[in-house]
Amino acid sequence: MPDPVTAPATDPAPAPLPTPGVAFAGRTFDAVLFDMDGTLIDSVPAVDRNWRRWAAEHGLPDAEDFQIQHGTPARTLIATLLPADQVEPAYDRIHELELEDNEGVTILPGTRDALATLPPERQAIVTSCTRPLAAARMAASGLVAPSVVVTADDVAHGKPDPDPFLLGAERLGVDPARCLVVEDAPAGVASARAAGCAVLVVTGTHTADELASASPAPDALAAGLAAVRFAAGPEGIRITDA
Repeated sequence: MPDPVTAPATDPAPAPLPTPGVAFAGRTFDAVLFDMDGTLIDSVPAVDRNWRRWAAEHGLPDAEDFQIQHGTPARTLIATLLPADQVEPAYDRIHELELEDNEGVTILPGTRDALATLPPERQAIVTSCTRPLAAARMAASGLVAPSVVVTADDVAHGKPDPDPFLLGAERLGVDPARCLVVEDAPAGVASARAAGCAVLVVTGTHTADELASASPAPDALAAGLAAVRFAAGPEGIRITDA
């Protein structure tokens, strides 16, 4: 008699993350540090288009279906794909492509309200883009940047290392432990957690399950900034559900 066929084991779905209104009830923050791509603006179509072209030029298999690890600095990703002596010219090429093509980059719902609600000295953008690329995407989307913008050009080690968010907090003159980071990618969550910040993740680039599975885990999840309300007062910044 043949042995019975056993279905392969599957990992259980992660426990759902609470909403910001639940996770941050009774808490206040001194500043909010926003990731940019996938959090404030939608650049996914342009990013995917440019990286597929780059992958084809560099002879990578399955270039037409190439999947980028959103939230990871470009140079870091390239170093996992190509020999060390090819990394810099390959990086220069993807940077060139992304500067040239930002068609379809748009501002995400809730972004303008969030940035307008927060005092200028209590908000910053912390992105894995270079400064020229961040400027190009902001211009394409119509995003008006706050006075503090931290880019890949400003740090020796990008996400998932803590340097970007530590620098963002430093430039605002606040303690990282009193900052809320808003992110859309596991690499950004790891970076924020390593910096000692609280973390709110938004879906879009990654699913709710993917974000809930991030290690270390974020504090809360929302379906974009349109599902979040910020209120700034003398005691600090409060976050509630929309």
